[in-house]
Amino acid sequence: MRSPAPTDAELLAAHREGDPSAFTELAARYRSRLWGVALRTLHHPEDAADAVQETLVAAYRRAGSYRGEASVRTWLHRILVNTCIDRIRHDSRRSTVPLPERELPARHPDLATELVTRLSVDAALAALPVEQRLAVVLVDVQGWPVVEAAEMLEVPVGTVKSRCARGRARLAVLLGHLREEER
Repeated sequence: MRSPAPTDAELLAAHREGDPSAFTELAARYRSRLWGVALRTLHHPEDAADAVQETLVAAYRRAGSYRGEASVRTWLHRILVNTCIDRIRHDSRRSTVPLPERELPARHPDLATELVTRLSVDAALAALPVEQRLAVVLVDVQGWPVVEAAEMLEVPVGTVKSRCARGRARLAVLLGHLREEER
């Protein structure tokens, strides 16, 4: 009979005690979820990959500071959220030149429509203020409960709810053209 898999807290404790494979297993459990939040927050695969890497390195180094007040999953996502906010703030200080738009071949109209929709949603998310974007990504895109999103963002539950409501309202305006195209 196989023993049950260790909990996240047990893996983190084993890592702190020197188990060389414990953190690797913990990181493997959450890498894809961290990636999803980072990509939807930062909008660039390379930046998202860097943010996830920075998050895991920070968690690895700061494992001893984990107090157990929140779940390990929430703790990891909180580190990621802080990393993403730092990157957004840093990037807003640098001027950038957008790459020229490229036309995609229209071989598959459904695929093209899906791509245009995805790009429109990504652009609309990018247009939201950082606080609203993080709340919408965590709650609406990733499906986190509002209470856990509030823990990650270190704000009251009501603040997350209001940020989501304002973000959704702004997205509805920014993405209204998609509804008109469906008609």
